Amino acid sequence: MFDSYMDIVIIAVIALIIFGGTKKIPEMARNLGKASGEFKKGQMDIENEIKNSVNPSKEVKEGQVDYMKVAQDLNIDIKDKTIDQIIKEISDKLAKTEQITKSN
Repeated sequence: MFDSYMDIVIIAVIALIIFGGTKKIPEMARNLGKASGEFKKGQMDIENEIKNSVNPSKEVKEGQVDYMKVAQDLNIDIKDKTIDQIIKEISDKLAKTEQITKSN
């Protein structure tokens, strides 16, 4: 329906102006920017942890990602899968989440 975020932003700005929300526009834009930045930071942190993993079969040390727990939290079936398959599924699920977020 909408081709980009810009279409949504333009419609939102027009609606706010019409309904008297001109004082709230900068605050909303600031909050949207902060939320977007936090989401991207979290996603990059997870991707970096996945890329920098050593050998997940060892005991999980402090500061390392427990991929089995992440997979379970994301409702990914881990039975009979290698750690590489699990990491790929986690990565794919994060990419799909990002696409959904961008489309909204």
